[in-house]
Amino acid sequence: MASVGQKDTRPEMIVRRNLHRLGFRYRLHRRDLPGTPDLVFPSRKKVIFVHGCYWHGHECRWGKLPKSNQGYWRAKIRANRDRDDRNASSLAEMGWDSLTVWQCELREERKAINRIVEYLQSGCILGGNQAQL
Repeated sequence: MASVGQKDTRPEMIVRRNLHRLGFRYRLHRRDLPGTPDLVFPSRKKVIFVHGCYWHGHECRWGKLPKSNQGYWRAKIRANRDRDDRNASSLAEMGWDSLTVWQCELREERKAINRIVEYLQSGCILGGNQAQL
């Protein structure tokens, strides 16, 4: 598991390239924010997390547990989801809005990017809402 990339993953790069092409500028992996968000938009007080369906337990076909050693994997994925929830709550308390983009959603890239742009352009800067695509 140590060899599993946490930064610059393929789904993250899809989001980054599209947003940059559309003129959005952002900071990457700010360690001073809870959860080290993948993309940070400081002037908008918004962050985006790009999650892999498997590692973060998304309820889609790619987020299913393996058939072997299910006890271990169930606990591992549950801990990841709990940590994601804590990070989103901490960000909200700090006045940041957060959006989670799932790897499977990027299969319909244009639709996912349009929804991300809507999130970034929405006026609710303060209030610390967590949105999910």
